[in-house]
Amino acid sequence: MAFRRRTKSYPLFSQEFVIHNHADIGFCLVLCVLIGLMFEVTAKTAFLFILPQYNVSMPTADGETVHYRYGPKDLVTVLFYIFIAVILHAVVQEYILDKISKRLHLSKVKHSKFNESGQLVVFHLSSVIWCFYVVVTEGYLTNPRSLWEDYPHVYLPFQVKFFYLCQLAYWLHALPELYFQKVRKEEIPRQLQYICLYLVHIAGAYLLNLSRLGLVLLLLQYSTEFLFHAARLCHFADENNEKLFSAWAAVFGVTRLFILTLAVLAIGFGLARVENQAFDPEKGNFNTLLCRLCVLLLVCAAQAWLMWRFIHSQLRHWREYWSEQSAKRRVPAAPRLAARLIKRESGYHENGVVKAENGASTRTKKLKSP
Repeated sequence: MAFRRRTKSYPLFSQEFVIHNHADIGFCLVLCVLIGLMFEVTAKTAFLFILPQYNVSMPTADGETVHYRYGPKDLVTVLFYIFIAVILHAVVQEYILDKISKRLHLSKVKHSKFNESGQLVVFHLSSVIWCFYVVVTEGYLTNPRSLWEDYPHVYLPFQVKFFYLCQLAYWLHALPELYFQKVRKEEIPRQLQYICLYLVHIAGAYLLNLSRLGLVLLLLQYSTEFLFHAARLCHFADENNEKLFSAWAAVFGVTRLFILTLAVLAIGFGLARVENQAFDPEKGNFNTLLCRLCVLLLVCAAQAWLMWRFIHSQLRHWREYWSEQSAKRRVPAAPRLAARLIKRESGYHENGVVKAENGASTRTKKLKSP
């Protein structure tokens, strides 16, 4: 299976070979795991890569339901889905983004940002739909108290645990993609910042058993990010189109306010009223004053940093806009060229020949020799 048409061959396992064939290598590894399902000897090991582990059957009024806990074996499952994310990344890049960017004729800087936004638009859109479905079906929106009641939320439904594993796999795959996509050195620090922020928040919500609150906060964050990257793609297609940027700017501040309010309500007030507040990692209970303060400080610091960057970028954008407008006003009108004074010979022109006033030509006549 080849994702790209290549006209140049590279030495086996060289740097260029790995960069240009990393998706094919990932596909081969995924295929080996899937083939392992076909044999009884390797099936149990293959299931460790594909399915979430630590399932627990819990009795209910209708029968039994299967829930899941987290553990070290989740790292194996995350590793498998990292290769899945690498393959999907290459498919989106090859069959969608490259074809669109060829028609737009973008510069190198804009081409890099276009690829980044194109990948994130696809990811954020799919994550918003998936996260909204999970939040609605689990009843977290209709019953906000469920975000902190019955803490710790040690036992997770299948779709909740699988969602978190896929989220961790995607953001972990984004780290080697900086190398595979040959991202410019100037862009690497900025991309590392938001990748690490997502990893810290998602892993924190998963390991501290705040999965319900994390789902709602991710839904809000991903919705805003999808709008931003969609606006940037529209801007690359038409530089005069900034309507989506205006809509994103209005939604961005409201989203920050909702995230802070919900975090303070659930962690600062909800968990503080839960009876069990003993630190017990074996039972998954981290509901202590110190843990709550650390989580709140992390969320508030991240939101404040994002808001500061947003205000800084908006002020810079406005300064550039007003400087352009003032420069246009200061440009003086182009001076009119002075009419050239053309000294015309006496008489008038007829068929390119100057005639005298009496109609005779002004040319000197040659005297014929007698």
